[in-house]
Amino acid sequence: MTPVSVPHSFATPAVAASKEGRGGEAEIAIDDNDVIDVVAEKRCDTYVSLLPLILSPCGTRLLRQLDLRILPAVALTLILGSFAANLGNAIIPNADTGDSFLQVLHMSTHQFYAVAAASPLTTTLFQVPSNYILKYFSPSYWLAFLMLGWGATLMVMAASKNYITTLLLRFLLGAFEAGLAPGVVYFSTFWYRCQERSLRIAFVYASGTLGGAFGGSIAYGVASLNGVRSLEGWRWLFLIKGVPSILLAILVYLFLPSFPETSSWLSPDDRALAIRRMKQESSKSLSHDKITWAGAKSTLKDGRLYLHYLLSMVSCIPPISLALFAPTIINGLGYQGRNAQLFAVPPFAASFVATLGLPVVADKYRVWSMCCLVSYVIAGATFIVQGTLPPTAFKARYVLLCFGAMFSTIPMGPMPAWFTSNLRDTNATTLAIAFSSTLTTGGGIIGVFLYKPSEAPGYQTGHYTNGGILFFCAACIQLLRMIYKRRNKELQIGQNPWIVQRTRASYVSYHDMSWIDFSQSSSTQLLTPIPLPGFLYCLVESKVSSVWDVMIRRYRESLNPTLL
Repeated sequence: MTPVSVPHSFATPAVAASKEGRGGEAEIAIDDNDVIDVVAEKRCDTYVSLLPLILSPCGTRLLRQLDLRILPAVALTLILGSFAANLGNAIIPNADTGDSFLQVLHMSTHQFYAVAAASPLTTTLFQVPSNYILKYFSPSYWLAFLMLGWGATLMVMAASKNYITTLLLRFLLGAFEAGLAPGVVYFSTFWYRCQERSLRIAFVYASGTLGGAFGGSIAYGVASLNGVRSLEGWRWLFLIKGVPSILLAILVYLFLPSFPETSSWLSPDDRALAIRRMKQESSKSLSHDKITWAGAKSTLKDGRLYLHYLLSMVSCIPPISLALFAPTIINGLGYQGRNAQLFAVPPFAASFVATLGLPVVADKYRVWSMCCLVSYVIAGATFIVQGTLPPTAFKARYVLLCFGAMFSTIPMGPMPAWFTSNLRDTNATTLAIAFSSTLTTGGGIIGVFLYKPSEAPGYQTGHYTNGGILFFCAACIQLLRMIYKRRNKELQIGQNPWIVQRTRASYVSYHDMSWIDFSQSSSTQLLTPIPLPGFLYCLVESKVSSVWDVMIRRYRESLNPTLL
């Protein structure tokens, strides 16, 4: 057979889209006896790394179906989970009348810290088991059960009479919330490919920050219910938090799809396509893949994962501390009572816009890790400056608080997507995501103690600590980038590369090849960038070598067998 220069990304069979571009399949394989030209492989890898994705069958129609079915339910779940976990909104309302959460339950400041930390503690303990249970029982059943549990717990908390009862209920609430954060990321690996996850995870997590914004608005309104039917405002708040969670649990149970293999709502062709496209992933989490102890041990021995775990743990401290203490911090800026709740909305709303908007830009240029690195540096600088400003600089500190909240939450989408794209099998995906989320919750416990009331209104300890943590996160990301670059240099031909960042040409439309002139077989033809639906583009350099000719010829043959 004629020697072929094949980049290592082509050493496995590629699959072409159908002539209609709607998910049909045609095998295009590089034969085992093809000769690999190593020199050409290195020269051409950058330019033609897009070809497997051009020839990959994933119709936009199917992706749109998945988004409409999955994203609204998962986003609402995270909104309610974030709203339920936020105890900060119950502290401030009606304090001027002696009916606040702390005053009615006769809690000291230290007791409140214990209550606030109780939920993250049990969440930390139950996250790894929860991910295994989610895979065993299916996501729709397990997530619905968790939502039902935390909704009921919140409603019972509305009847709490003392510190001990509240503490025990917060422990129980944390156990139910344990499966939410890791479950959402793990669930995304069942349905979406690596290059499809970041924006969707960003959307879901941005919805969580929106829950924080809604929480402040709702708490502001609920404060006016103080005394209605002899109930304090914070009791009404817990009731209002619990009822929607129970109602949504029923909808999640009925309508949220679990695995592509069991999705009866898809047509047979779409279901087969959904299964087939996930089998091409280097990070597979198919429902039939079994979790083994040997695979778990291999994951536990992978040293670079522990740097990801550390990054997950410390990166969550600033957002969690802000979510818990934003009303308190704003109260220290001169806004009192219900106004403190109202002014807590803009930082969370800004976080929602930034968390959802920047991944779109990063998706266009494929610089996920760099996006996270720059965001952490900017966020760290805003917190350091907040700590140095005089306590009376209310407006400047409030603006910096908004920017700090924005940039500290932006990596919520790109970070999990980058992490999961470098997990290679079901064992690693199941265990590593749960460990990462567990340590994230552990970091949340640290966030509970950052902002001390005795340091109001400056809160220097909290601001300086958050600033230092964010700079440390940026350093961890740069170290991981260096590790993956070094590992990529050590790869053999045919091995999947580790994801540092993808070039723009690495993500290309796989369903619309009408812009390619198949009548031209010369690789010297320059194909100019042409916009495609969404933010998908293609750029192919001229004189790419014979690889382009070979792949285009095989694609044409797959569409017209008479050419064989």
